[in-house]
Amino acid sequence: MTGALRFTWLDFDAFTTASLYAMLRFRQDVFIVEQQSPYPDLDGLDPACHHLLVSDVQGRLAAYLRACGPDGYNPAFIGRIVVGPDWRGTGLGRRLVQAGLDFMDRAFPGQPIEIGAQHHLVDFYAGFGFIAEGEPYDDGGIQHLTMWRR
Repeated sequence: MTGALRFTWLDFDAFTTASLYAMLRFRQDVFIVEQQSPYPDLDGLDPACHHLLVSDVQGRLAAYLRACGPDGYNPAFIGRIVVGPDWRGTGLGRRLVQAGLDFMDRAFPGQPIEIGAQHHLVDFYAGFGFIAEGEPYDDGGIQHLTMWRR
């Protein structure tokens, strides 16, 4: 797919009912249905996060991630990084992650950033300076590794 994309950051309270539904449906369609991974996507963290929605010219979601600063209990992180099936292989994943990291560097300068990377994407995230730490773990039936960019 080609065409103009709109990158929009929203805080949780800025979602309309329709945009919140579209975002949650997008995550569900990929993480739970496509990847056949029944896990609790609604983990209570969304209200504290900043959300990057990437939409095509028709307003359909093409990609998404959430970003959250440190809160005294949890480190800064980016997560729920997802590119829709029609946009995979276009370079949008790289643009998405870079936009998330640029935001984090502006909003939370100098903070280490954590991600829980699906095992097959470790090299992809290493290209952004993330380093795997610890042992692989199962998250919803998919092997993950904790990675840090310090």
